[in-house]
Amino acid sequence: MRKTSAWLSFSLCAAALLIAIAHAAQPGRLVFLSTQLRPIEEAQKMRNLILRGYRRQVDYITELPQQFPLRLETEEPGGTPTIDVVGALHGELQPLARLDALAPLDDFVGKLTGRGISERLLTLGKFGTAHQLYIPWMQASYIMVANKEALAYLPSGSDINALSYEQLALWASTIREKTGKRLLGFPAGPQGLMHRFFEGFLYPSYTGGVVTPFRSEAAEAMWAEFASLWNSVSPNSTRYNFMQQPLLSGEVWIGWDHVARMLDALREKPKEFVAFPAPAGPRGRGYMPVLAGLAVLKGAPDANGAMGLIDYLTWPETQIATARNVGFFPVVKVDLPPDFEPGLKLAAAAIENMQSAKDALPALAPIGLGERAGEFDKVFMDTFRLVVSRGQSPRAVLDREAETLNRLMSETDAPCWQPDPPSTGACQAAQ
Repeated sequence: MRKTSAWLSFSLCAAALLIAIAHAAQPGRLVFLSTQLRPIEEAQKMRNLILRGYRRQVDYITELPQQFPLRLETEEPGGTPTIDVVGALHGELQPLARLDALAPLDDFVGKLTGRGISERLLTLGKFGTAHQLYIPWMQASYIMVANKEALAYLPSGSDINALSYEQLALWASTIREKTGKRLLGFPAGPQGLMHRFFEGFLYPSYTGGVVTPFRSEAAEAMWAEFASLWNSVSPNSTRYNFMQQPLLSGEVWIGWDHVARMLDALREKPKEFVAFPAPAGPRGRGYMPVLAGLAVLKGAPDANGAMGLIDYLTWPETQIATARNVGFFPVVKVDLPPDFEPGLKLAAAAIENMQSAKDALPALAPIGLGERAGEFDKVFMDTFRLVVSRGQSPRAVLDREAETLNRLMSETDAPCWQPDPPSTGACQAAQ
């Protein structure tokens, strides 16, 4: 028994020593800090499936967005840098750009020209500077989905991939007249994302901006038109948080929502639905990209290794694996394989059609508001309730809410973001 125990102990020690020697012989591990793919299941897929094919070992560490800046303070000059690659949303990276904490990637981005990353997305990664400060990594957005039964009521001569808001209104009203039902739906419930529709789609499409033209004449006309459109919207929309269930049940035939909140419908019944871009208004086809980027901090311990990892994460094969496993879509031009899930194909095509449209007008999510971002959303939802639900005059409501909006922007000192023109100091709604 003693001989067996001694032999087992010796074997375990020898195995541990061999493992230690093997690790020492390997190149250093890269550290990848990300605010994205934080849930345990998604993080495990990132570690075990998406990063598995990379030639070096990567420590994938996730951080909550609100803790992200605090975690990066340890990377400032005078500390000991540990992070090689940072992955975060556009709005989470912008404060780092303002602090001059991101390494320029101008030479590196030239090596990615053959991957077909759109100029619009690359431009976002410059933050208005002359330098490429992050590389687009993966994206999602908000799209429209319709039951194929609704297609019989499309306005004559319209293209579902290039609709206008006027055509959407006519489509919905025709369905109401022919069926007696209001079958257009929006996620205007307590946990819905209706505020993003106003901030990223309706306002940019009609006014070309969000904050600056908040109370403009174009905005006044827009709210009047939207109040009219609401007559064809399902009255249950104020209770919808996700649009996939009303679409699956047939309670709604046409819906708008974040792609992740539509996927169940597209995955369960891909043959019954079509996915397409949101409509365009007088100023373009406003849409809100949910764009995650990859950046390198100044002073990163292994900048070359970091760029190698970014290169790998933007390979077409890796981008497809990311879409398959975690539902974020490619930023590079890819031909989806024949076995790619049909529902994901529908969503990816809708995002591509929206992004590549000639009249596409990207509108970023609010930036610089910190913990008070919810107050910004409330301005738009309050305007919606007062004008659309209660029938108040758009002009009177806009003038009142603009004062609340300007006060918030001044107190947070948040500058304008795209598509509003750059501001010196806090962004303000014009008189």
